[in-house]
Amino acid sequence: MPFHWTCPYCNRDTTITDTQSTNWFNFTLKNAVGPRHFATLMVVCPNPKCQLFTLTMWMYEYKNNPNGPDRTGDPLETWHLIPPSTAKVFPNYVPQPIRNDYIEACKIKDLSPKASATLSRRCLQGMIRDFWGISKPRLVEEIDAIKSKVDPDTWAAIDAVRKIGNIGAHMEKDINVIVDVDPEEAQKLIELIELLVKDWYITRHQRKERLKGSRALSRLRMRKMPRTLLVQKFSPRELHFRRSGCDWDNPSGLRSSAP
Repeated sequence: MPFHWTCPYCNRDTTITDTQSTNWFNFTLKNAVGPRHFATLMVVCPNPKCQLFTLTMWMYEYKNNPNGPDRTGDPLETWHLIPPSTAKVFPNYVPQPIRNDYIEACKIKDLSPKASATLSRRCLQGMIRDFWGISKPRLVEEIDAIKSKVDPDTWAAIDAVRKIGNIGAHMEKDINVIVDVDPEEAQKLIELIELLVKDWYITRHQRKERLKGSRALSRLRMRKMPRTLLVQKFSPRELHFRRSGCDWDNPSGLRSSAP
C-alpha cells in the first residue's frame, strides 16, 4: 500500500510504492513477558542520487483473538535501526555543535524524553546565539528578543510549542536543568528545531547561492556584450572594472571583514 515518506538522508518527500520490503515473525518461546510479534520495514529511497535504505522494527503483544493468534494493540517498542534515529541529515553549513545536539536528542527521544528535551533546548539556544547573535541569561529572554526579527509564521510555531505542557517551564529554567516532559512533547521540540534549521540556515544558504548565480550570470553577459554597446552604456572607468571582473563598489578587490 503506497504511503508518504521523507528520506532521512536526502530529506526528499515522496510516496513509496514498490521500493519497500516488509517482514514479520512471531516469538512464541516460553518467557517471562509472553509471546511477541515482530514486524520490520525496509525502504529504499527512490531518489536516484540517494538510494540509501532505512530499517525499522516494531514489537507487539501476541495474543489469541477471535480469528486466531495475532498481534494486538499499538507497538510496545519501536527501533530505528538504520539510520539509528529519525534525525534528518543537515548540511555542513549548519554548525556542528547544533547538529550534534539535535542528533542526540533524536536518538534518545523515546529512551529518555527529559534528556532529549534538554538537548533540544540547548540546540535552540545555540541556534539563536549563532544565527541572530543574541545572548541573554535565560532562553525565554532570547526567544522574546527575536520576536521582532522572525516572520510571523515562524514566531507562531515557536510560541505554539513553548505553550505545550511542561515545555513552557523548560524555557523558563536554565538550559541544563532537566524538566519532566513526555515523548510527544520531546518530539514537538525536535520538530521545532527541524523547522528553524530549514527556515534560518537552509533558506539563507539557498538565497546566497541564488545571488551568487545571478552575479555570475551578469558578469558573463557583460563580457559577451558588444564593445560598441559597452562604450555607449558605461564610462571608461566603469567599463575597465566590469571587463576585468572587479566589483564596481569595491574596485580594490579587497574583501570586507564583515560576515
